[in-house]
Amino acid sequence: MELMQRIELGELATVLVGLIALFVGRWLRQSVPLLSRLDMPNAVVGAMIVAVLILALQLTAHVDITFGQRTRDALLLVFFTSIGLSAKLSTLKSGGKPLLILCAVTVLALVAQNLSGSLLAGLWGAHPAYGVLAGSLSFVGGPGTAVAWARELEAQGLAQAHVVAVGAATLATISGALIAGPVTGWVITRHKLHASSIPTDITFAPSPAPAEARPAEGNRVDTLLSTVFVIVLAVGIGGQLTGLAAQAGLLLPGFLSAMIAGVIITNVADAMGYRLDFAPIEQGGALALQLFLVMALMSTPLISVAAILVPLALNVAIQVVLTVAIAYFILFRLLGRDYDAAVASGGFLGFGLASMPVAMATMDEVGRRYGPSPKAFLLITMAGSFFVDLANAVVAKSFLALPWFAL
Repeated sequence: MELMQRIELGELATVLVGLIALFVGRWLRQSVPLLSRLDMPNAVVGAMIVAVLILALQLTAHVDITFGQRTRDALLLVFFTSIGLSAKLSTLKSGGKPLLILCAVTVLALVAQNLSGSLLAGLWGAHPAYGVLAGSLSFVGGPGTAVAWARELEAQGLAQAHVVAVGAATLATISGALIAGPVTGWVITRHKLHASSIPTDITFAPSPAPAEARPAEGNRVDTLLSTVFVIVLAVGIGGQLTGLAAQAGLLLPGFLSAMIAGVIITNVADAMGYRLDFAPIEQGGALALQLFLVMALMSTPLISVAAILVPLALNVAIQVVLTVAIAYFILFRLLGRDYDAAVASGGFLGFGLASMPVAMATMDEVGRRYGPSPKAFLLITMAGSFFVDLANAVVAKSFLALPWFAL
């Protein structure tokens, strides 16, 4: 049997390959209409191409390529820090009762997804932690969250965590993109709902600033430096929280502690009347997510994913039925059974089965076909901007802390 030759790429080479994969993924999504309709992230498309090429090298030339991890891990901390820094708890008050309902139903969906995933894993003879990984961490969390948690669980001994995370999250993204829009349209037509003709002053796109109000070059640099400072500060505080938790016997993943630190910083600043500039924070988080995702997915062992395709597909079917039932029989009714409730339920299906980009794309498409729903956009944006990720982390951590999930 011929031995596998291993080629190890350094950090800079890994980033370079990741950037090339991102550009290729973006080009393919623009060129292939199906990929655009599925709203597959550029990082997922590009990384899968790299993974296929590596698989071909393994099978034909007995060459394996491994990538650097330090830069990838740092990008993960930046991404989750940006989520925490965007989590202003005062937003809950401005959303009122509908937002509280949406948040409560989201928690219900998180618990249901993890419970059903864990039961299926147990019936299949696998560790129940795989069920959490293939549950809310993949469906509500998306590829980035699933891969992040998989890294932590593999470190604790869950051998195939990365493979399960990649397979489940990829199928979740596809199923959510395919299902959210048609189900929303079915609800609207079944109940004969129509968009409200009452004018609204709610807007979602900021007006362009006048020339004299635009920041000068020096101010932009200062803003970027302030953003970098806040992110680095949050990562540093998160590291201290992880250390304190370890001393108390609690396992707190580094990315989760960074997110908690971000929540603390942004809400302390809010209470003191200091305004953080969220635009560069969100842009930095989006960039970090794309790079982390492509770098993490490039080394996916595709043969291992194919080996567990049957249980993953069965899990997707269960999660889809469960989440659609929660959206239609609970959320739609609690929000009032009107057009806004239907569109908000579609957005819920988008991030409940795939990701926030799928949620926004679903509501945008429904709005073009049946009419706008500013209220639904506002609810989903407020819930998805911070609550979903925080709640997902808390619920997943609570499940994994149960005695039955011990590794």
